[in-house]
Amino acid sequence: MADFKRIAKFEFVSEKNFLNSCEVKDKELIYKNLKLPKRATIGSAGYDFFTPFDIELSPGQTIKIPTGIRVHMEPNYVLKLYPRSGLGFKYRLQLNNTVGIIDSDYYYSDNEGHIFAKITNDSNENKTIYLRQGEAFMQGIFVEYGITIDDDVQEKRNGGFGSTTK
Repeated sequence: MADFKRIAKFEFVSEKNFLNSCEVKDKELIYKNLKLPKRATIGSAGYDFFTPFDIELSPGQTIKIPTGIRVHMEPNYVLKLYPRSGLGFKYRLQLNNTVGIIDSDYYYSDNEGHIFAKITNDSNENKTIYLRQGEAFMQGIFVEYGITIDDDVQEKRNGGFGSTTK
């Protein structure tokens, strides 16, 4: 087995944060049943993210999913999020931002670094997607990155989508 760098840790956001973000019934029960992302096999690069509740998506339909998850990672890493390949292949399931990018400083945002996913069933074969609570729908891969020699950024993040351009 390879000796991997251990650079991150998944955690749950607070129950209050999740309940404020979730727009379905039985939110308290859903929070208690959240699962932390995990790899499926020893050779998996991606950490599977699991649906917090049952989802039915007709062709063309979109849903915003509060995962209830945050991640603390080393500063020179990013978590990249992709749809599970099988769901993309069978249903053309898409993340609306193509690839989700979770920066290391997102963990410290006012929203606790709560990771959301907005997905669309882009089926052109009229297939409806049914995902049960706890089913893997998205995967995250940690990637190390570098910066330019003349980089002098001092700004700090506070927020999620589009917050670094405000």
